[in-house]
Amino acid sequence: MKYYLSFLFILLISISIQAQSPVLSKRPKIGLTLSGGGAKGLAHIGILKAIDSAGLKIDYITGTSMGSIIGALYAIGYSADTIEKLTRNIDWDLILSNQLSLRSIIMEEKKEYYKYDIELPWVNSWFRLPTGVLEGQELWLKFAELFYPAYKIKNFNKLAIPFQCIATDISTGEAVVIDSGEVISAVRSSMAIPSIFTAMEYNGRKLVDGGIVRNFPVKDAREMGADITIGSNVSSGLLSSEKVTNAIQVLLQVAFFREAEDTRMEVPLCDIYIPIALEKYSMGSFAQANEILDSGIMEGRKLYPRFKQLADSLNRIYGIQDLPADKLPRTDSAIRISTCEVRGLKKTSQAFFVHSMDFLTNHLYTPETLSRMVRRVSGTRYYNRVIYSLQSQADGSCKIIFDVTENPLTFAKIGLNYNQFSGISAIFNLTTRDFFTPNSRSLVSVNIGQNFRIRGEHLQYLGRISNFAFSLAGQFDQFNITTYQDFKETGLYGQGYLKVDGKLGYSTNRNLTVGIGSRFERTSYKPSISSSLEFQGRNNFLTSYLFLKQNTLDRAQFPRRGIKIEAEGDYVYEQNPDVESHIGGGNTDSTFSSSPYTRLLFNFETYAPIGRRSTLLTAVQAGINFNYSNNIMNEFSIGGLNSQFHNQITFSGLREGTFYSPTVAEAQLGYRYQLFANSYLTGKVNILVNNFISTSPYFVNPDFLSGYSLTYSYNFILGPVEISAMYCDQSRRVLGYVNIGIPF
Repeated sequence: MKYYLSFLFILLISISIQAQSPVLSKRPKIGLTLSGGGAKGLAHIGILKAIDSAGLKIDYITGTSMGSIIGALYAIGYSADTIEKLTRNIDWDLILSNQLSLRSIIMEEKKEYYKYDIELPWVNSWFRLPTGVLEGQELWLKFAELFYPAYKIKNFNKLAIPFQCIATDISTGEAVVIDSGEVISAVRSSMAIPSIFTAMEYNGRKLVDGGIVRNFPVKDAREMGADITIGSNVSSGLLSSEKVTNAIQVLLQVAFFREAEDTRMEVPLCDIYIPIALEKYSMGSFAQANEILDSGIMEGRKLYPRFKQLADSLNRIYGIQDLPADKLPRTDSAIRISTCEVRGLKKTSQAFFVHSMDFLTNHLYTPETLSRMVRRVSGTRYYNRVIYSLQSQADGSCKIIFDVTENPLTFAKIGLNYNQFSGISAIFNLTTRDFFTPNSRSLVSVNIGQNFRIRGEHLQYLGRISNFAFSLAGQFDQFNITTYQDFKETGLYGQGYLKVDGKLGYSTNRNLTVGIGSRFERTSYKPSISSSLEFQGRNNFLTSYLFLKQNTLDRAQFPRRGIKIEAEGDYVYEQNPDVESHIGGGNTDSTFSSSPYTRLLFNFETYAPIGRRSTLLTAVQAGINFNYSNNIMNEFSIGGLNSQFHNQITFSGLREGTFYSPTVAEAQLGYRYQLFANSYLTGKVNILVNNFISTSPYFVNPDFLSGYSLTYSYNFILGPVEISAMYCDQSRRVLGYVNIGIPF
C-alpha cells in the first residue's frame, strides 16, 4: 500500500509540474540539502549511499557546515561509497587540532613540540592569551587533496552536480551563499564554527559557520531550480524547557534561536524530509565517527525503497537516465607549476619560505606532494597556517599562490607536572626565534618545584633547506634521589648534574638526523640520609660522541604508529674524580680510576596499530660502559615508568634509582587499548640483564630482572594523567605510580 501511495505521490508531482509550464514538461530536477551538525553530519553519507543504490540522480546540492563538506565531495563527483571509505580512514584527532603530525616537525623541534599546556604569543609588546580557535591546517590540507580533481572549476554550477554552500558574514550576521571561487575555501568558510575554528577571508568578507543563520538551506536548492527537494537534517534543534538546566545551555539556546526559526521555515519546503535522530551524539563526537556513519547507513536503508520508487517512477515517465559511476573531472595526477607567489610574509622572506619546503618551479607536483611540502615548511614552526590555490595558465601549467599566516617569533609557555619521583613542578619556558641570528631558535626552560632544573639552548639552522643544525646547550639539575638495598629504601642523597653540550647534525629528512658533538659533564653526590653505601664528592669529564636519531612517530603523546631510535657512541676522556666512599658507616680510601673509556647508548621504540583501538608497543634500551674499571659516577640508573634524568633506564616494576649498573640491556613488550575518547589502558612486560660486559666493584645488582605494569591513562588539557600498578618478580612487591602532565 505504501509503495502505491509513493508512486501516486510522484505521479501527482509530475502532472502538477507539467501543468504549470511547458518548460517544466522536462524531467523534474531533484535538489538535495544537507544540514550542518558537526560530527553528526557524517550520517548524511548513509543517505547518499541509499540515493546511489536507488539510481536516483541528484541535480542540485546545497549544504551548510559538515553538510557542505559532504555535499561538495558528492558534487565534484565522488560516489557515496568512496566518501564513506575516505571518512572511515581519516584521523579526526589530527585534522581537528592545531597539531601537525609529529612526522612533519624538524627533528630538532620534536622534543619541544606540543609539550606545554599553555603557549602565550608575544604580540604588540605583550604576551596575549591564546585565542582558543583552530586554524585547521591539517583539515585544509586534507581538503586540498580531496578536492584537487576540481581545482580548475571556479564556478560551482559547472561541477558534476551544481553546488552551493552557506556561510555567515561575521560583520553583518547575514547569510552568504557561496557558488564560486575555491571550493576548498568555500567549505572551510561554511564550517568555521565561532570559538572553534578561525574565520575565513573570502571575497573581501570575513566568514564563519553558516549554521548560525541558515543551517538547513532548502530554499536555496529551490532557487537553484529544484522541483523536488530531499532534505537530510541531523540538527537536534532547540532543547525543551525542562532540559535547559544551566547557564551554558541557556546561552546555547539563545544562540540558536535564529537558526531554529529558519529551519522551521525550511522544513515545509522539503518533498522528502529526513530527520536523523542522533541525540546521544554531539557536534564534537568525532571519536564516534564510525558509529554515526553506521546510524546514517541504517537510516538510508530504511529510505531506500522510497528513493527507488521515486527513481523508477521518474524513469518510467521520462526515460532512464545515464548515471556514470565515475563523475570526477578528468585531471592529471601531477601538474606542472610554472610560477609561485607567496602572500602574507612579514617576518620571514620568500626565499626562506620556498627553500624550507624545497619548492622548485617548472616541476611536476601531486596534491599529496604539495601537502607534504606545506607540512615541511610548517614544521619549521615559523608558520601558523599555510594554504594555497592553483590558477591554470595558458600553456597548461599552473600558478600556485600561497597565503601564509606567520607565528609570532616569541612564546612564553607553561606546563605542570606531578610525578611520584620528582614531585610537583611548574615548568616555564621562553622560546624566541631569530633573536641572536637569523634562522635560529633560542630557549630557556625552568623547572620550579621539589627539584630545581634549568636548561638553555641556542639552535642555528644552516643550509639552503635548513638540513644542517648546530646547537649549543647547557643544563643544570638538582635532584633528591632515594637509595635502595635489597629493594628497600635505605637512604637519600642530593644529586647535582651540570652539562654543556655542543653538536652539529645533518638531517636527511624530517625524521632522521646524524651528527657529532662534545659535552662537558659534572656530577656531584651529597648524602642526606645515611645508607650502607654512599658516595660523596664530584666528578667531571669531557665526552665526544657520534649520534643517530630517527623519529617517525605520528604523535608526541600516545602515538599509534612509527619508530623512535636514539643511538650514541661515546668516547669519555680522562676524568677528575674527587670522591669519598662510605661503606657500612666507615670511611674507605678508595682509589677511583680516571682512565678514558668508551660507551654505547641505545633506545628503540616502535608502535604499530592493531585494529581501530589497539596498539602494540615494543622497546629496547641499552647502556654499556666498556673498560669501566673502578670508574665512578657514570653508571645507568634502573627504574621508573617515565624518563626523568640522564642515564636512566626505565623499568616497569621498580622505582627510579633502585639499582645502578655500568652495563644494562632491557626489552619491553606492551599493549595499549583505547577504552573511550582519550582514555587508554596499557599493559607492559619487560626483562632486563646486567653485568654482561662490565661490572661495578661498588654496586651490587642482580644479573636478571623481570617486571610488569598496568596503566590507566587519560589525555586531557594538562597532558596525560597516568595511574599505574607495577610488579617485579625479584622484589615480589606491588607498587603504585602516578604521573600527571609532561615531565621537564
